[in-house]
Amino acid sequence: MGLLRRTPERAVLPVAPDEAVQRTLGPLEREMRARRQHMERTREQLMAFMPLYESHLLRLTHLRQAEYVELLTDLRAVREAITELGRTCEREVMTAQPGGGRRAEVLEEAVARDEELLRRGVRMRVLYQHTARFSSGTCAYVERVGRLGAQVRTLDDEFMRMLVFDRATAVIPVPDDPHAAVLIREPHVVAFMVGAYERLWLEALPFETEWDRQTIMDISDELKQTIVRLLTEGLTDAAIARRLGLSVRSCRRHVADVMAALGAESRFQAGYLLAQQDRDQPAP
Repeated sequence: MGLLRRTPERAVLPVAPDEAVQRTLGPLEREMRARRQHMERTREQLMAFMPLYESHLLRLTHLRQAEYVELLTDLRAVREAITELGRTCEREVMTAQPGGGRRAEVLEEAVARDEELLRRGVRMRVLYQHTARFSSGTCAYVERVGRLGAQVRTLDDEFMRMLVFDRATAVIPVPDDPHAAVLIREPHVVAFMVGAYERLWLEALPFETEWDRQTIMDISDELKQTIVRLLTEGLTDAAIARRLGLSVRSCRRHVADVMAALGAESRFQAGYLLAQQDRDQPAP
């Protein structure tokens, strides 16, 4: 520990502790200072690469995002993408098309593509709203694809528009831009959308192309109940019609029918009376 020293005569003498500290720890302190300086130089050298790394990482992130999410702002590009996805689809297509009956030109474009898919053995499921049952063009489309094995069901309320191919790629609309769409390939997001679709499918009713009076009456009653529920939530006629895929005129006719059946003179009164009915009914 440096507390003793020998004289030339080989005698052993004590050393002051503060002197022993300087002699013993001095070399260690000098070595530590040198190592610290080396650490700082190495840190500066390594951190000099940070801007390069960050720019590279940013490029990788953009590439990964472009791989998982792609925005198509042109209607022609959207149609080409959907056609290509249909051409390469191998197992299953899930379609959710809210908004009531579809336009004739859209159905004409879809039916040829869908029939080719079905002939290749691809499973197809399609979701519409109840109001699509009253569209002759949509009924004709359902009858054609149904003969080849497609399954079609309907729901009363609005749901998200989507197409999912092989549970791997989804196509969704862009809000406020009917000519744009987003292609999603991120596996977790697509899996979430598939799960949401499956829940909607379980709640939906089969789309029968043959007119069944009782089914139509049941659907009409369900639409009226939904309309009243939305009215009591404060939605306007236009908002309700858009949500259910109805024309505003048809929506107002349903509202008038409900109010007449209840003997209500206002929408607020109709909502109140229906709430009273629900409260007075015994729980199942």
